[in-house]
Amino acid sequence: MFGDMMGMLGKLKETQEKVQRTKERLNTVIIDEQSPDGLLKVSITANRTIKSISVDDSLLADKEQLEDYLILTLNKAIEKATTINENELAAVAKEGMPNIPGMDSFLK
Repeated sequence: MFGDMMGMLGKLKETQEKVQRTKERLNTVIIDEQSPDGLLKVSITANRTIKSISVDDSLLADKEQLEDYLILTLNKAIEKATTINENELAAVAKEGMPNIPGMDSFLK
């Protein structure tokens, strides 16, 4: 019984380390997004850290339009980054989980 428990604890620690390494790797995964007309471009990591924003000079004349562009483009980039982040971390967590019947439904 204790052997199984020690094995499970060891596997849990290993999984935690894999999750941490995955989080660190996701800092290097860059998602580039742009407005439909290409006037605004943003780059963020899969951990949702903004790395760069490029604004075409034509957008500087209209503050409201620039704000709209920023909101729409950043939200699209964040949505993509979140999907990548969640999928990567779920895969690592699922890989490290013991085989318990019915647990798959909680990891979806």
